[in-house]
Amino acid sequence: MDEHNEQQQQRLDKLHQLQEKGLRPFGTSFPTTHTLDTIVKTYSSLPKEELEATPIACTVAGRIMAMRRFGKAAFAGLQEEGHRLQVYLKKDVLGDQAYELCQSLDLGDWIGVEGRLFRTKTDELTVEVQTLTFLTKGLRPLPEKWHGLTDIETRYRQRYVDLIANPTVHGVFRLRSRIISTIRTFLTDREFLEVETPMMHPIPGGATARPFVTHHNTLDVDLYLRVAPELYLKRLIVGGFRRVFEINRNFRNEGISTIHNPEFTMLEFYQAYADYQDLMDLTEQMFQQLSVEVCGSPTVDYQGQQINLAPPWPRLPYLDSIVEVNHLDQAILSDHHKAMEAAQSLGVAIPPKASHVDLLVSLFEETVEPTLIQPTFITDFPIEISPLARKKESNPTLTDRFELFIGGREIANGFSELNDPIDQRQRFEAQVALRDAGDQEAQHLDEDFIRALEYGMPPTAGEGIGIDRLVMLLTNQASIRDVILFPQLRPDYTS
Repeated sequence: MDEHNEQQQQRLDKLHQLQEKGLRPFGTSFPTTHTLDTIVKTYSSLPKEELEATPIACTVAGRIMAMRRFGKAAFAGLQEEGHRLQVYLKKDVLGDQAYELCQSLDLGDWIGVEGRLFRTKTDELTVEVQTLTFLTKGLRPLPEKWHGLTDIETRYRQRYVDLIANPTVHGVFRLRSRIISTIRTFLTDREFLEVETPMMHPIPGGATARPFVTHHNTLDVDLYLRVAPELYLKRLIVGGFRRVFEINRNFRNEGISTIHNPEFTMLEFYQAYADYQDLMDLTEQMFQQLSVEVCGSPTVDYQGQQINLAPPWPRLPYLDSIVEVNHLDQAILSDHHKAMEAAQSLGVAIPPKASHVDLLVSLFEETVEPTLIQPTFITDFPIEISPLARKKESNPTLTDRFELFIGGREIANGFSELNDPIDQRQRFEAQVALRDAGDQEAQHLDEDFIRALEYGMPPTAGEGIGIDRLVMLLTNQASIRDVILFPQLRPDYTS
């Protein structure tokens, strides 16, 4: 028997011993008076003399993360939601029977204790336990070297172990919750209505992405996990809602990387009577408020870079950015041969049979995006890559669209919405032609959405913000897997 299995067997033996003594190794409710976090925050500054003069009683619970036994006494370190507190177990206080229970305790077990606060000789805030309740027996030992667990596979596949071993991980996900809550408040304060739209679509739409497909047996139809809620949210604007938003999951059948997960969280919001310029202003306000409320400052540290989220942010047209960042001649924007030469000189990989727009997109993605560290709006995208955005009145080859880049990656995408049903049909048909030519990410033609536009959608601006990437920025995490509790991974056939 290997060491791991031997430890598990020892725990099973202790489980049976508890049961033979009439104790429940998997207990029921245990009301507490404090969380460990509350104890530390409230009483950590009280001196020893004050705790002795005015005893403070408490009932707390947690997982045992450390145990030191000294014959007739023991110290245990409890952990709850990433916070830790020491408890003192003394035989002449607990009594023989209760103290004997201490011998069955292992790292990873859950206990509840009732007692009073005091300070040890080393001045550590501690609970002197008067009553001990066994709550749950841990049958599997913590991984070897669990303290500060760094093995990526274990951390992501077994997030529960990661949360046990790395208390700081709790903080990241508490901040994630706070970020989302702050966004909700920001939008509802501005009279946006939170809504929910379908997660399964008969026609995938709203983004250039490859969908996941499933099948509904009763209806005998294929359905698609949504790639974006956009077309449904715009239907609500058609129906008369003035401002709407949704925070929910999107699903895209794409690669997995440090910035991509097939299942991710997106904020999308739409505002009638507004244009993309209005949403850029709103986005600056939102990000500054988030940074100040969550991080305490408009400046955040991200992977060694100081990023200043205080507005205003630069606004640079898409095509101009390619020319300016790479110091190229404006001729590359219209001359395919010169653009090809520029791409080759810059070491940019060119897709086979690339159109001129494809070539410019490759130049932008490989040479411009990595340079956009400070918040920057890239505006006025070519119409070929913006099938749902309104044409610029001053130049119909471009659109009233922006993308926000921070830290060298896209964080948000917004535009003045296309509300002309005739133009929209033509754009969809162009996308269908791309699909027929083999582009599996090109969008489908959605007849019902066109019908909705034919009833009339007021001038509207809409935006999508990647919540996971935003959380990465505000919590200084390098990988999207560090801000998603259960990221998608390759199957592990060894476990």
